Amino acid sequence: MLTVRDSDVLVIGSGLAGMTVALRLAPYPVTLLTKTDDLPGGSSAHAQGGVAAALAPGDSPGSHAADTVAAGAGLVDAAMAGLLAEEGAARVAELLADGLPFDRDAAGRPLFGREAAHSAARIVHAGGDATGRTLVTALAERVRAAPSITVQTEAFVTDLVVRHGRVCGALAHHPEGWVLHRCPRVVLATGGIGQAFARTTNPVEATGDGLALAARAGAWLSDVEFVQFHPTALATDGDAPAPLLTEALRGAGALLLDQDGRRFMPDEHPLAELAPRDVVARAIGRRVAAGQPVFLDLRPALTAKPDGFPTVLGFCAQAGFDPWTQPVPVAPAAHYHMGGVWTDAHGRTSVQGLWACGEVACTGVHGANRLASNSLLETLVFGARVARDVAERATPPSLPFALPEPPAVPGDTTAPLVEKIVGATRRALYTGAGLVRHADGLTAAALRLERLDSDLASLPPHPRAGAGAVRRWGEARNLLQVGRLVLHAALRRKESRGAHCRLDFPREAARPERTAFTLADLDRAVPAGDTACRTL
Repeated sequence: MLTVRDSDVLVIGSGLAGMTVALRLAPYPVTLLTKTDDLPGGSSAHAQGGVAAALAPGDSPGSHAADTVAAGAGLVDAAMAGLLAEEGAARVAELLADGLPFDRDAAGRPLFGREAAHSAARIVHAGGDATGRTLVTALAERVRAAPSITVQTEAFVTDLVVRHGRVCGALAHHPEGWVLHRCPRVVLATGGIGQAFARTTNPVEATGDGLALAARAGAWLSDVEFVQFHPTALATDGDAPAPLLTEALRGAGALLLDQDGRRFMPDEHPLAELAPRDVVARAIGRRVAAGQPVFLDLRPALTAKPDGFPTVLGFCAQAGFDPWTQPVPVAPAAHYHMGGVWTDAHGRTSVQGLWACGEVACTGVHGANRLASNSLLETLVFGARVARDVAERATPPSLPFALPEPPAVPGDTTAPLVEKIVGATRRALYTGAGLVRHADGLTAAALRLERLDSDLASLPPHPRAGAGAVRRWGEARNLLQVGRLVLHAALRRKESRGAHCRLDFPREAARPERTAFTLADLDRAVPAGDTACRTL
């Protein structure tokens, strides 16, 4: 049984991006779908570092934009970086004026911290190292109170409905069954792909749903090979998200030490611990891969800001470490996807009626390596831009179309098999497309994912699969598709640049190029030496 519901605007995702768009559209009616059981969802709540904004005396948006371009290893769209820095300062100033609980000094002025690869102290925080959680909690309260926003929880979107090159809605499974959301304007705000890797700082819901949805809808994708690994996640065992030890610690003086207690980053980069993330992550990763543990000495940062890192102290305590008395072990973990669904400056994708913002989108502001604390900022800037563009668009005439058939989904009894497929997918990508890559490893991972995709497709369908089974299957399907996209792009970029490090192509190409492709390109024959990607 398929229920049909009509909406003016459909927002998929309930993190900072989705809630920003929904609130900015008020009083325009919005339906917000989230696969989680409550607000907020996504990775935003886990962001510790803060929000970069050129608001401090002596700082400027031009300087912020220059730092953004420098960190991006030649692939940042300079115009978009300028837009991000200029409008970002205005968006953060609005939040400060609106009373959001950013950290301030005794006189009520915002406190600014410094993080890696920034030339100035321009990072504002809320709740010390709980910036993301503080922001999304405040916005979630406003979303719940907004009469223009209808929130539907535990709604897993399996596919976008596209007719004649235009999005007409989305097919989703709700606790009560399958629902077709007919809608001429859809916004993807689903976050990143961190759960595609065996070790990640991302929450369990970061399964690349929006990227996979857009890919199946025929949208252009860009810079998909660029996955940022955060240098300092707490080194713990198990499949749970790796606790992040924020960049702000190193900005406040924390030091990286080798197994003999010696600093090594001064030998790796002039900025030492404050070098770009890709540089720091690979320096740590090389040592960890060689069986040489790396430690972060938090004591200088904790002494400088004794109340500044409650989240980090909680993580350490849960893992059995006392960072006041000893350095703690760290290792890199998949953290942020610089690539995603290609969008213009208004968040429009290549598919009519479809917008994207936040980590699922690729605006060109991050290039090959994201500058610290630009992720929440990008969400605020482009969330506002998407909302404005959606509101200004006249409602297109509805297109008649036959109701889609819900997909055949395996039942609950196949849960162990689906979980096994997901685990194997994550291990294959972490091994083959992790911090360092080689054609052999990328190809082996691609073949492994092909077999796992066949395994998933061969599971027997159940006519009344429940909500848990649908989400489990849907996330596995999306992870496999996202993995194929990353591997395809990584194989075709025959150079090392930013977060993409190829052992068999260790140098940067002479001319930096952003690339884009569609899902259809994965199944086309590729001549030897071809990039299989179109240059933007």
